[in-house]
Amino acid sequence: MNISDYLCKEAVILGLNAASSEEVIRELGGKLHDQGFVKEDFIEAALEREANMPTGLPLGGEYNAAIPHVDIEYVNKSALGLATLKDDVVFYNMVEDDVEVPCRLVIMLALDKPKSQIEMLQSVATVLQNPEIIQNLVHAKTTEEIFEILS
Repeated sequence: MNISDYLCKEAVILGLNAASSEEVIRELGGKLHDQGFVKEDFIEAALEREANMPTGLPLGGEYNAAIPHVDIEYVNKSALGLATLKDDVVFYNMVEDDVEVPCRLVIMLALDKPKSQIEMLQSVATVLQNPEIIQNLVHAKTTEEIFEILS
């Protein structure tokens, strides 16, 4: 499952200046909603899920990532959103939910089949294991660069 095949060009935000994880989720979710990929209640569901089951992922390198996502019932058609952040934004650790993870990369999953959710998480995890790819994504200047890096 290739990330770039699902990445919505209109839901790529570079250098987002956000004060909180909620702001990032609202921005990305809004872009996916504007393009018709997700339902009206997608953003609220994503915020609720993030509060109960955080998605921050410490990557052990210079930058960390978060992978907010929700159940398939909030999705019309599979797509991904991606934001690089101007400054670190705190998400909470996926494993230890009281630990802050300062993130600079956020990949939002909106997938309409349970199996595709698992496969896409694996694809995203593979990308996130490569510090050079993370570095390149965080410093990308254009949407085209993002697609090249992920292809």
